[in-house]
Amino acid sequence: MNAAEEWKHWQDSRAASASAPHGPLALTGTHWLEPEPAVLPGLPGLWWASDGLVRVRATAADGLRVEGADGGPLVGDGVLRPDTASAPQLAALGEVLLVPIEREGELALRVFDPAAPAREAFAGIAVYPYAPEWAVNAVFTPFERAQDLLVPNADGKDRPLTLAGELAFSLAGQPHTLTVSNSGERLSGVIADATSGRETYRFRFVTLPAPDAEGRTVLDLNRAYLPPCAFADHFVCPFPPPGNRLTVAVEAGEKQVLSR
Repeated sequence: MNAAEEWKHWQDSRAASASAPHGPLALTGTHWLEPEPAVLPGLPGLWWASDGLVRVRATAADGLRVEGADGGPLVGDGVLRPDTASAPQLAALGEVLLVPIEREGELALRVFDPAAPAREAFAGIAVYPYAPEWAVNAVFTPFERAQDLLVPNADGKDRPLTLAGELAFSLAGQPHTLTVSNSGERLSGVIADATSGRETYRFRFVTLPAPDAEGRTVLDLNRAYLPPCAFADHFVCPFPPPGNRLTVAVEAGEKQVLSR
């Protein structure tokens, strides 16, 4: 399989993942929890957060259940571990999936509904045609120590983004740099360019292969992809950090979510 065929396979899998029953298009709410029990919109039971856990008080008539091999009805007071725990726990209400999350010490419950209007209206992801010249050699230089930088997020709050180092590369003969994060052994970045907010969504994500011992890797902008908040407003996505807004028009990668 050549590079263009691999890209097409990746793009097809991206669209399939987006439109999955509990994929990003199915997200209908992210409810931040308080220390006191409260009713959440459209959900039975009472929900709150304490001691790093999502807590729920429900009756048998509410129809809530724990997902997984050990799952069962949620009756009385129950607890769910968030996505940052070693063994997260999910709940369900019929086909609706309830996902506890933790972000900077705050707990929330995400609601994924397969019948979400955005999922039913999904018509694909608009992309630029594959072009090999947008895959460029790059060199990663790590910082002496990781830097936590406060950046705005899609929900209006500032949150820390941990930056691991600087990526240097050239586009159309001009030098550019980006600051990037570690993502396992790989690198990831949040970028904008001259197409952002015009032909493409207001920012995009990129992922790069692990650099070699000399820091060499490849930045393939054909795989610049839409952040989760392009599919649903209830996601928390970081905006590009300072310096990650390229002046060049990156006419490669994903553009926008298409709706019928």
